[in-house]
Amino acid sequence: MPQYTESGYEKGRELLILLHDLAEKKHATPAQISLAWMLAKKPFIIPIPGSRKPERLKANLGAAEIVLGKEEIAEIDEKLNTTEFDVFGGH
Repeated sequence: MPQYTESGYEKGRELLILLHDLAEKKHATPAQISLAWMLAKKPFIIPIPGSRKPERLKANLGAAEIVLGKEEIAEIDEKLNTTEFDVFGGH
């Protein structure tokens, strides 16, 4: 899975920094920011995160309380659209 290699991490580093910065600003986790971004995209998009622990499930549910502004959503979109990722399966 190339996204988990050192090279893959370096390619996604700027996106990770952006997510961590937004998380700090919103008093959230980067995972919550990712989920909040998906929830903000379209009303028919429903993320289904996996959780093995109750505390992770609670944290994931907390993403519904996070409001991302249009500029923040656009910033994430731009980073995703301009970053080349090597991922398993090529998607």
